[in-house]
Amino acid sequence: MTQPARPIRPTQPIQVVVIGGGYAGVMAANRLTGNDGLAVTLVNPRPEFVERIRLHQLISGTGDAVVPFRDVLAARVRLVVGTVSRIDPAARALTLTGGDAAHPGPDDGPHTLPYDYLVYAVGSTATDLGVPGVAEFAHPVAALEDARRLRPLLDATPVSAPVTVVGAGPTGLETAAELAESGRRVTLVCGGPLGPYLHPRGRRSTARQLAALGVQILEGPGSRVTAVTADTVRLADGRVLPSRLTLWTAGLGVPELARRSGLSTDAIGRLLTDETLTSVDDERIIAAGDSAAPSGAPYRMSCQAAVQLGPQAAETVLSRIAGRTPAPVAAGFAGQCVSLGRRAGIIQLARRDDRALRLHVRGRFAARIKEFVCRSTVKQLAYEARKPGARDLWAKDGRRAERLRRAGATAATAATGADPAAAPGQEEASPTPLTPR
Repeated sequence: MTQPARPIRPTQPIQVVVIGGGYAGVMAANRLTGNDGLAVTLVNPRPEFVERIRLHQLISGTGDAVVPFRDVLAARVRLVVGTVSRIDPAARALTLTGGDAAHPGPDDGPHTLPYDYLVYAVGSTATDLGVPGVAEFAHPVAALEDARRLRPLLDATPVSAPVTVVGAGPTGLETAAELAESGRRVTLVCGGPLGPYLHPRGRRSTARQLAALGVQILEGPGSRVTAVTADTVRLADGRVLPSRLTLWTAGLGVPELARRSGLSTDAIGRLLTDETLTSVDDERIIAAGDSAAPSGAPYRMSCQAAVQLGPQAAETVLSRIAGRTPAPVAAGFAGQCVSLGRRAGIIQLARRDDRALRLHVRGRFAARIKEFVCRSTVKQLAYEARKPGARDLWAKDGRRAERLRRAGATAATAATGADPAAAPGQEEASPTPLTPR
């Protein structure tokens, strides 16, 4: 049941807390500062902003992935460095480890942080998919700490030693390409098709560019990883690959915070919301980014979605404070940008509903586009910090509402035991695939 909003005395600042300082969380926090009656707090486990779409560069030593928060966060946002361990919706309070109002820092003990409204933007994390040996012997590539741990391990690994990258989404493709370009022996284990998001034409182009860098590509169902050891990777078809260092990019999950706090989530832990990004349990909790599952049909986990959902989550908060009905989320996609080393790439164009088109851009020009996108994303965060609310036009997937309606009709048909083939448009009912960026 949705908790009714209690009246807030206008003489007091309304406390809005944003959990998570990634792309969605920073955009949401910055947008909220456009209302002078709010006190906005951002809780993040690190004192700096992480450009997650550059982590492969940090691993390979070709670039950095950290930006000071002062460059992207509005001055009115209070930054608290700490980790939220629990949300108490009834008390409207967070249990926080590290950081407090006067002395934000990671070494402080547990305490509570009250809120009137909460933006849940905790992002996504690596998951081992239950494969034996991954937790012990493979190295994830999903967080800043992962990349920093990998850098010295690579430095200590001979260039001629076999390195295996597991997972053929954008992170896997980019990591494999960066390492191969530096002269390493890299095997890319796809566990299925190469670049699942890509159109077949874009996939073939990507395969050629990786081959030119010397990457050995193993794809198809036989390439599914069944176990990882200290020096091997075992595949479903029986092959055993020698691997001095195994990098794991094969799965994304979501922190357990919402589920641990008793809030409704989807199967992997994303907060279940309506189409205004409002929690189905509590109208004071709004989600954004990778950790949101609007109508149980989440958008692709990506920076591209995050920078759209963050401001719209903030607008939902502002609408609820003003007593207005929040607008449904409107987000559309342009495609997927993947760098393949420093001198090549693939830009896969897509429909606004995130279905890949035949069209793509490849090679050096694609690499330049990807670099422009990375730089412009940071500038977009900074622009929202300077001028909150200036951007109010969003790309829109105009068919989302219809797909949701058909999905509901299909679910109802299945529940009554009727013939599912009778429900039109069933092929469009599934949520967007989970592929990073």
